[in-house]
Amino acid sequence: MLPDGSWGWSNAGLIVGEGESLLVDTLFDLDLAAEMLAGFGPITEGRPITTVVNTHSDGDHTFGNQLLAARGAEIVGSVATAELVTQDAVASLQRLKTLDGPAGDFARHIFAPFQFDGIIATAPTRTFVDRMSLHIGGRPVELIQVGPAHTAGDTLVYVPDAQLLYTGDILFNGGTPVVWAGPLNRWVAACDLILDLDVTTIVPGHGAVTDKSAVVAMRDYLVFVESRTTELFEDGLTPEQAVEVIDLGPYAGVPESGRIVQNVLNVYHQLDDALPMPDQAGVFGRIAAREGFLAERSGEKGQPLPQDSTA
Repeated sequence: MLPDGSWGWSNAGLIVGEGESLLVDTLFDLDLAAEMLAGFGPITEGRPITTVVNTHSDGDHTFGNQLLAARGAEIVGSVATAELVTQDAVASLQRLKTLDGPAGDFARHIFAPFQFDGIIATAPTRTFVDRMSLHIGGRPVELIQVGPAHTAGDTLVYVPDAQLLYTGDILFNGGTPVVWAGPLNRWVAACDLILDLDVTTIVPGHGAVTDKSAVVAMRDYLVFVESRTTELFEDGLTPEQAVEVIDLGPYAGVPESGRIVQNVLNVYHQLDDALPMPDQAGVFGRIAAREGFLAERSGEKGQPLPQDSTA
């Protein structure tokens, strides 16, 4: 469990069987991953990590993979996840931190605690589509692909005998989700699937360990965003106008609310696939504005606004 569930501070987990263990996700940089593995040392000394499951392709869940591969662990993920774990993905984050203007300022702000140097993209070598059953030291573990939703290949990791579920970023507990892939209705369906599972303990991709109440809250947010954005689309607003005027109502105070930029753009693209999706830097620039970073003026880099100011 990492500090506050905000940008980059993801969760990982250990599933222990007889004589071996499975690691769910590998955190955002090599130092974090190494610290985690050292912490698990007393548990894994006689039950080494033989398998890693990546719940999806985002770097904050995969950038520690190389340390596990070096120990001989097999890395498992959906086909769509494996295709997106690339060195280009590492390079794109490094480039974001070098940009001028609000996008770069925002990236340097949120990614300041993390070091991306030395990361060698290490993709899953065992892949699946839809579902896969594993046995870790005699313990059943079920992998259920529910993406595309947050990303193209999102996977749930279900431990039936513990009534335990690792959701990856299908669940953000206490923060705003971001829809990189979509469509939203598929993410809503993933929430419904979780609600039908026999689970009492849920480890989200970000935020505190929880139960199904957080899944209901996530589902409600997604339905709200899709419904309100569709109304704006049908009223004839452009995506840019919709991003400016959308009223988040009860969700306005949820941390990382600026991610509504990507979520609105995603819904618009689903409603009209002829609309181009903006590039990563463009999205970060717009999120930066919503999060209190000034737009670039007169060639100067953007600066954070005072806390009591609005973008």
